[in-house]
Amino acid sequence: MSTGRHGPLRTTAPTTLLVTALLAALTVLLPGAGRAGAATGSGDPVATRVDFAGAGGTVLHGLVLTPPTAPPTATAGQRGPGLVLIPGAGPGPLGELRSAAEAYARRGITTLVFDKRTDGYSMTHRDYGQLADDALAAVRLLRARPEVAPDRVGLWGLSEGAWVVSLAATRSPDVAYLVTAGAVGLTPARQQAWAYDGYLRHAGVTGSLRTALPDTSVRVLSAAGLFPEAGYDPVPVWERIHQPVLAEWGALDREAAPEESAAIIRQALDRAGNTHYTLRTVPGVRHNLHVTDDAGYDRPDRLPADYAETEAAWIQRLATALPTASADPAPHQDARSRELAPLRWYESTWFQAVATLLCLTGFAGYALTGAARRIRRGPRPHALPRAARWAAATGTAALLGGLGYLLFLVVTAAMFPGPVLFGRPVVWLAVQLLALVALGSAVVAAGTALRRRAALATAPGLDRARLGALLLAAALFTPWALSWGLLLP
Repeated sequence: MSTGRHGPLRTTAPTTLLVTALLAALTVLLPGAGRAGAATGSGDPVATRVDFAGAGGTVLHGLVLTPPTAPPTATAGQRGPGLVLIPGAGPGPLGELRSAAEAYARRGITTLVFDKRTDGYSMTHRDYGQLADDALAAVRLLRARPEVAPDRVGLWGLSEGAWVVSLAATRSPDVAYLVTAGAVGLTPARQQAWAYDGYLRHAGVTGSLRTALPDTSVRVLSAAGLFPEAGYDPVPVWERIHQPVLAEWGALDREAAPEESAAIIRQALDRAGNTHYTLRTVPGVRHNLHVTDDAGYDRPDRLPADYAETEAAWIQRLATALPTASADPAPHQDARSRELAPLRWYESTWFQAVATLLCLTGFAGYALTGAARRIRRGPRPHALPRAARWAAATGTAALLGGLGYLLFLVVTAAMFPGPVLFGRPVVWLAVQLLALVALGSAVVAAGTALRRRAALATAPGLDRARLGALLLAAALFTPWALSWGLLLP
């Protein structure tokens, strides 16, 4: 029961009207609230829940948004265009694109959005071919709708979704046209490296992190199989597309390497003999064509007032004439993307795995066994150098802190590096200082151990093994830290 500030609402006539109005508002705001297929307002699209089978029989849940003026039963001449929206990378719930779908539906286009599959799609695994088949299943559903002209159903894809819809278009003539937002012409790994570097540069970061994240991290993750579809090449796909294409990039796109991507995709369409494309730069918006408060480096979830207006008009015109090839000047990039080099031996997956494990074992093992001895109140081994404790503690912190911070930047797309001091994020600077202290302490511990050779010879075997493992960890930590930029300016 709804309650007011001072207790339950009374059921007076004015209050009843207020409650009715609030319930009506909730029906508009909550996805799926109210009766399926009910209009949410006189000028709003009609929303209908649908389920359909995607690739491999996976059941996908979607929402069809029908224009408010669409007749319930349309003749062939009254049927309008349809559009399936495919989101970018990430979980991709249908609510993510619902506002965009409603904008298209208000402009006369029946639109379908659906929850991205969870079976076979994750942060470390995905298959664009599987996602393309899901998109085609959605196209088939929309083609069967009574208000939709079967030969006027197209696909819309954002960012990663542009790779999906372009691939789907090559697999079926059911796709009548393509609309893309922030399409990338580079491989995912190269594009992501470019985007990471741009976000770090915008934050004022200089120095080794600008190599560790965009270069080393991307190459190591790709080689380890933890960067899904890292080497996917979209160019051969675009070279097989013959449907009309409207490809758009925000003038403030900081993620798609838009200047390069627009040129690559245009050249691929030209090689395909496709003369029915429109390449458009949308002023004042970011990667997903939404508004921006920080020159494209933020992610507010707000649509421009005229969102989908130009796109819907382009789609409607396809019924009478195909577009001729045209292209706006592409958005300017502050820096070009770089081809990613092969891994050097000390960057290889096997070396990174072995070195990380051995360093962690040597550093953390020394610290943990020492802590266990103190808890048991055992005798302290006087022969072991005090500096070894510093090396163990700071080495463990540098290793885990460095990897943890890089992983955080990967997961957050480098949007939140934190405060920057002397061209370095404070966290990265702290990790670098820990790494220097660890190696310095290990050198001191090694020197002390040499001076105390006689005393160490009589120490328990476990203590000698602990110290040996620690010094071995420090020796391996040196090339490891160099490869990740912890010991570089």
